[in-house]
Amino acid sequence: MKTVFMVAEKPSLAQSISKILSRGSCTSRKGFNGACSIHEYSGGFSGQNVRFKMTSVCGHVMTLDFIGKYNNWDKVDPAELFSKAPTEKKEANPKLNMVKFLQAEARGCDYVVLWLDCDKEGENICFEVLEAIMPVLNKSYANEKTIFRAKFSSITDTDICNAMNRLGEPNRNEALSVDARQELDLRIGCAFTRFQTKYFQGKYGNLDSSLISFGPCQTPTLGFCVERHDKIQSFKPEPYWIIQAKVSKGKELALTLDWDRVRVFDREVGQMFLNIVKTAREAKVESIIKKEKAKQRPLALNTVEMLRVASSALGMGPQHTMQVAERLYTQGYISYPRTETTHYPENFDLKAALRQQANNPFWSESVKALLSEGINRPRKGNDAGDHPPITPMRSATESELGSDGWRLYEYITRHFIATVSYDCKYLQTSIAFSISSENFTCTGKTLLSAGFTEVMPWQSIAKEESLPSCERGEVFVLDEVKLLEKQTNPPDYLTEAELISLMEKHGIGTDASIPVHINNICQRNYVTVESGRRLKPTNLGIVLVHGYYKIDAELVLPTIRSAVEKQLNLIAQGKANFKQVLQFTLDIFKRKFHYFVDSIAGLDELMEVSFSPIAATGKPLSRCGKCHRFMKYIQAKPSRLHCSHCDETYSLPQNGAIKLYKELRCPLDEFELVLWSSGSRGKSYPLCPYCYSNPPFRDMKKGMGCNECTHPTCQHSLNNLGIGQCVECEHGVMTFDTTSGPKWKMACNKCNVVVHFFENAHKVRVSSDCCESCEASLVIVDFNKAKSPLPGDETQHTGCVFCDPVFQDLVELKHAAMKHPMHRGGQGRRQGRGRGRGRRPGGRGGLKKPKDKMAALAAYFV
Repeated sequence: MKTVFMVAEKPSLAQSISKILSRGSCTSRKGFNGACSIHEYSGGFSGQNVRFKMTSVCGHVMTLDFIGKYNNWDKVDPAELFSKAPTEKKEANPKLNMVKFLQAEARGCDYVVLWLDCDKEGENICFEVLEAIMPVLNKSYANEKTIFRAKFSSITDTDICNAMNRLGEPNRNEALSVDARQELDLRIGCAFTRFQTKYFQGKYGNLDSSLISFGPCQTPTLGFCVERHDKIQSFKPEPYWIIQAKVSKGKELALTLDWDRVRVFDREVGQMFLNIVKTAREAKVESIIKKEKAKQRPLALNTVEMLRVASSALGMGPQHTMQVAERLYTQGYISYPRTETTHYPENFDLKAALRQQANNPFWSESVKALLSEGINRPRKGNDAGDHPPITPMRSATESELGSDGWRLYEYITRHFIATVSYDCKYLQTSIAFSISSENFTCTGKTLLSAGFTEVMPWQSIAKEESLPSCERGEVFVLDEVKLLEKQTNPPDYLTEAELISLMEKHGIGTDASIPVHINNICQRNYVTVESGRRLKPTNLGIVLVHGYYKIDAELVLPTIRSAVEKQLNLIAQGKANFKQVLQFTLDIFKRKFHYFVDSIAGLDELMEVSFSPIAATGKPLSRCGKCHRFMKYIQAKPSRLHCSHCDETYSLPQNGAIKLYKELRCPLDEFELVLWSSGSRGKSYPLCPYCYSNPPFRDMKKGMGCNECTHPTCQHSLNNLGIGQCVECEHGVMTFDTTSGPKWKMACNKCNVVVHFFENAHKVRVSSDCCESCEASLVIVDFNKAKSPLPGDETQHTGCVFCDPVFQDLVELKHAAMKHPMHRGGQGRRQGRGRGRGRRPGGRGGLKKPKDKMAALAAYFV
């Protein structure tokens, strides 16, 4: 029996699709990488009985990066990144071993069906999967077709079964357009980012940004925000005057009239008109115009409109909105959330989607009325040829979806119902008055038919003041007339919704990448999100954009990136050559980069005005090993130490507190040690600032503290404080924290595992002897006599943390509370208890993984 190997983009999608296709009769098992499952069942394919094997990836299998040596910022000229630096595809998440996993499961299979998301990124992942599995598939006979692509827009029985019955082929051109975008963004972004980060962080101490990044899409996005900021700053308010008149008819409600001249910018002119109006005591009705008007139902919903509304009405950022939308999609509540289309195809079953909502208490009445009276065909929008508009696929409740999930789902559903509802109709009445020789108008609206506003009440016609019935020539009493002074107001900062509109208009990013670019400028400290989700540029963001304008305006204007996006779309359509577009674009930006480097003084002049020199920043902390003067600790990101006498800057670990470590010195270079700590619930370790930036031994890498130092005799090194291999991660060593008393602990020097032990012990030391069973270092523990857990009157005991029965109840494994998830080495609770049994040798001085300690530790995994 032949085997069909099927791959989805996410584990949840694989499970849903296999359940639909197998009608719930599949068997499931966990894959060896721990993240993906395999679902198997039998069925028919191409007229024969086959065994189906469905699994998934977790997004991109591969990522593009420079080869090893070109990732060293200190040794590579950024200009080389445009052409000389070779790139390679690396596994996007090495811990998942996705390539080996796919090969193991695909080995010996005969056919492949790719169920990746149906967009350009999905096509790119298709070819990543194929590249991994093609060598292990059974060879096809003659010209037999073996590779298939499923196209679908929602996780419903109908859509999935239709996709299986109409299999196509993966689109190489769309995949190539993604490859081109990845390489352009990598080369251009890294070159500019490395140069300006190193240049400015070496000069200024209070930039408060760990990375001064540049991006071909990110920078124009920031440019829009700064452009609005500049308009606000340069705005000069101007006074103007309007005439306001109030009239009444008998006991009926008074009307406030609008002046037909609207406003004047000269007070004396305004006063002249006021004097003219004041000569009259009545207002005469000159005309009454009544028009029946319609407020159109919305176009079908696409990604950009969803992001706009989520930000402006729901208070949800674009990045978060897309995460919520993707979860709703994978759970089968909505159709695919990445689409540029606002037009439903002719064969789309609108009634079936509407029937799904017939029993939802929030809009059931409107839905049932539409089903009985007949739906209105949606307005004709734009068909981008990708996916149908975003549509609810089944009914849901808030308890199923959670707060944000429900709010987004509710909007998507109400929007969909509105698109098949009728237009809102109202009667607009305008009454024109003459007071002396000046003309005034009053307008009112009367609702005739609510239409779609029943399900979108925020779009309903506002209840304005009702207009009294009157006829032409009637006279109203002039109750009040006055000249009001007002002032022109500056524009406000851009909202996320306005920024999304500008990005769409100018072709910056795609429906999938727009949220990423906005999120980047927020994370890089270029803008802050103020109330109303308005984006206010920071000082750094403003200076960068002004500097780009000063050197080369095209670096920040949307024009050049928009042109690049058009070229990428031509690649996707098969109308442009991948290599030619890549080479042409890189040549342009390479010339721009060289001009930028030569002209950096223009940006530096702006930096000097806004930021302090690094020598004038920070507070004295520890002594330099070269000149023995105090170095200053600069707390602003990235935190670092600077010696103004030697004019040297030394890196420090981020996202934690730094303090002097007992005024002790490194035996190699005489630099005073400092202590990094992530807090009382986290981990801490000492480090030498010089060794941290300049590794002293071959087996050490840049960014290692004393807990990874292999110095043979230093009392702070791994050789003297390492106890045994980490109980969870592959390469970590549990290292004793000498500063943790009286709540003693040891922590992994790679991941965030922390083991608490011997609380209230008087003293804890690491012995030079090893455990005979597991070869971990023994520890010597001195207890207080009053609190000693030892039998009899004993206060000191030497034993193995992992094997000694005396220590069993005194050890507790936890995970460090890290201040930031991106802390180097943090891996989280990624594996279950007991991982690591039978690992290869490791640890202090070649210590082996404690052989039998996992059984002993099982009691401590709480």
